[in-house]
Amino acid sequence: MSIKLVFLFILLSSSVLGNGDGNSGKYPIVVSTWPFVDAVRAAWRVADGGFSAVDAVVEGCSTCEELRCDGTVGPGGSPDENGETTIDALIMNGATMEVGAVAAMRFVKDGIRAARLVMQHTEHTLLAGEKASAFAIAMGLPGPANLSSAESMDKWTKWRENGCQPNFWKNVVPVDGCGPYQPKCNMGPSEGECPASNLMGVTESGSSYVGLHSHDTISMAVIDKMGHVAVGTSTNGATFKIPGRVGDGPIAGSSAYADEEVGACGATGDGDIMMRFLPCYQTVESMRQGMGPELAAKDAISRIARKFPDFVGAVVAINKNGEHAGACHGWTFKYSVRSPEMEDVKVFTVLP
Repeated sequence: MSIKLVFLFILLSSSVLGNGDGNSGKYPIVVSTWPFVDAVRAAWRVADGGFSAVDAVVEGCSTCEELRCDGTVGPGGSPDENGETTIDALIMNGATMEVGAVAAMRFVKDGIRAARLVMQHTEHTLLAGEKASAFAIAMGLPGPANLSSAESMDKWTKWRENGCQPNFWKNVVPVDGCGPYQPKCNMGPSEGECPASNLMGVTESGSSYVGLHSHDTISMAVIDKMGHVAVGTSTNGATFKIPGRVGDGPIAGSSAYADEEVGACGATGDGDIMMRFLPCYQTVESMRQGMGPELAAKDAISRIARKFPDFVGAVVAINKNGEHAGACHGWTFKYSVRSPEMEDVKVFTVLP
C-alpha cells in the first residue's frame, strides 16, 4: 500500500470515527443532580482526559463526598436516631449492566469507591452494614473511622432536646417523645384497634421531613468519549433516620440507572417513596420506547405524584444523543451539566 493510500485511509477513518472518539465531538458529557459544580468539574476532567465513564463517576461522586456537599453526601452529616452517620452508594456500568453498591455502611467514608470495589471484586450487587465496612477496609479503603462531625452531633443533640421531633415513626407511642417506641395498636386482623387501611389510593408520605439540606443525594451520569455510559450515587441518607434504614441511593433503577443503548437517569428526594416506583428505570425504559428525556422524566415523576401528592423529589435524564432534561415535584430542582460546547459547568433550573 502506497504512503498516499495509507494517509487517505487514516484521514477517512478519523472523519468517520470523530478523531478516535466515536462521537463527532458531542462527548464527554457529565450530568449531576443539584449545583454540585466542583463534583461535575472533577468528573469532566477525568472524562475529557480520555478515561472511562466509570472512572469519571467515581471521581465526581468522591469529590462530593470529600466536600460534604450540602451536608448530605459523605461523612459528617445526616445523623441517624443514634447520632451516627452511615453511607449509601451505588455505581452502574451502562455498557455491561454491572452494579456495585453499599448500604448503611459504617466506619468507611468512601462510599462510591466502596461501591466500585463491590462491582470489581465480587459477583454480588449490594453489601450492607458492618460487613460492607469490613469488605471495604479489606479491599484497601481507609477505616474504621468515625463518620460523625461536630456539626452532625450538634444537630443530633438539638433534635434530642426537641423530643426527637420530627422523626420517621408512625402508629407508635410515645407520639412526642424519644422512645423506646411501641405499636400504638394491636396489628392482628381480629383486634380492630388499628386505623383502617387506606382504600382511596392516595397516601400521605413523610416528605414534610425532606428538604434541600436534610435528605439529599448526588446522582451523576457520565457519557465518556467513546460513548460509554455510567451512573453513580452517594448519600448519607435521611437526617434522623431510624438506624438500619436504607434509602434509594444504593438501589439500581431507583436513584440511578444506565443503559448505553438508551441513556441514563439520576434521582434525588424522598427515597423511601421514590424507591417504590423505580423512577430511573422507568425513565430509561420510556426513552427506550421513544420518549425524549423531558417527557420521560415528567412521566416517571407523575406516576409517583398520583399516589403520593405531597412527596418531594426529582429526576434528571440524558439520552445517548446527549439531550438532557429534568422533572420535579414538591420543590424547585437544579441540575448541573458539562459538555464539550460549554466553557464551564452550567446549572439548569426545573420548576415543579
